[in-house]
Amino acid sequence: MQIADIIQYLDSEVHPEYQEGYDNAGFLLGDPASPCTGALIALDLTDAVVDEAFERGLNLIITHHPMIFSGVKRITPTNTLGKLIYKLIRNDISVYSAHTNLDNLSWGVNGILSQVLGMDECRILKPMDGQSDPNIGAGMIGRLPYPIPVSAFLEQVKMSLGLPVLRISEIASNVVNTVAICGGAGSFLIGDAISQKADIYLTGDLKYHDFQRAQGEITLADIGHFESEQFSLQIFYSLISKKFSNFACFITTKGKSFVSYI
Repeated sequence: MQIADIIQYLDSEVHPEYQEGYDNAGFLLGDPASPCTGALIALDLTDAVVDEAFERGLNLIITHHPMIFSGVKRITPTNTLGKLIYKLIRNDISVYSAHTNLDNLSWGVNGILSQVLGMDECRILKPMDGQSDPNIGAGMIGRLPYPIPVSAFLEQVKMSLGLPVLRISEIASNVVNTVAICGGAGSFLIGDAISQKADIYLTGDLKYHDFQRAQGEITLADIGHFESEQFSLQIFYSLISKKFSNFACFITTKGKSFVSYI
């Protein structure tokens, strides 16, 4: 099996055409004509992940976050990105990423996060402009099976995502029924969550003044960038395992957040 076979299949499933204009998802590095010895799945491409792929004898790494996001002016082992590219090329390891296109699929990053959080009756929070398909777009909104106290829901969130702490705004409602979410950095959807009457909005990378935008109309909770996207690795694994049952595919054991809690 060639790397091109894996890439062609992934493209047909995760649709790079649905990525945002600023993104750089798809096949990023390598020779698609090379025989594929197996794939390693990670959220981020790091030195430890590249080492793990090499040690396992795998020559394809599939990530959610693209390692090449903007212009690369030099490739040398003297900076973080250059060192990674240099090591990948030297060891003949290819890289494929599905980023905002996986965010924008209803069964993607937000779909699996909504399942983890026990949400029902889910729909896209903000459909993509120019798309007639309502299942393509940013964020997700749904309902819990039954209303629960906000304090109990937040404890469930911490337990489900493995969070020791949560950053939240002023509590707007003591009971949670309708929940809006966005894996990764989702401050751009705060207004949509408010206008669609969500009781709480869960996302990552909220800044100080983002919390001010709650205005007592909604509870905002920062659930962490890594933590909100950690389950997306299972999406890649399931897709590949379903199509190529005898193919060597692994989820990294070296993946971790760049943020620590102390």
